Amino acid sequence: MENNNAVTHITTKTWESEVLKSDLPVLVDFWAEWCGPCRMVGPAVEQIAKVMAGKVKVAKLNVDENQEIAMKYGIRSIPSLLLFNGGKEINRTIGAAPKEAYIKFIESSLARS
Repeated sequence: MENNNAVTHITTKTWESEVLKSDLPVLVDFWAEWCGPCRMVGPAVEQIAKVMAGKVKVAKLNVDENQEIAMKYGIRSIPSLLLFNGGKEINRTIGAAPKEAYIKFIESSLARS
């Protein structure tokens, strides 16, 4: 598998600078190694990062390694994809979906915000 730099892996330490202070809207994929649906979503998330490069930053946060962020945002089931704009969560979608559904989710959320 090639190393894909389109997706930013974030941690509790980089959360503020990468997500809350980002100039671009940020889609954050909350996931874990043991989560089957999360692994299914992974390739879609990487494709979104390429398709929407320059419009939206795409990031992944491992909930096992960054529990305080997951708790802060009330993540109870994964995969959860949260969309941030201007440092605030503007929308979220829970569960696995195809890439097209996520792109529609991002575009409609940004159109409303």
